[in-house]
Amino acid sequence: MKGIVHVLFACFYVLVAYFGVGPILLADGSMKERLLTSLIVLVVFVVLIVIHRALAKKLSK
Repeated sequence: MKGIVHVLFACFYVLVAYFGVGPILLADGSMKERLLTSLIVLVVFVVLIVIHRALAKKLSK
């Protein structure tokens, strides 16, 4: 079960990186738009990391 959780979250990280960082680098909008997108992607990564760590800790007990 622990391995499935790690693989699932690895997929989530890759998807967020692909669909989050792409628009930041390739956006033709203003710098404000890029910064807002960067902040949102960073928050999503932090939330994923917190959930992943909590599940991994819960499963290791």
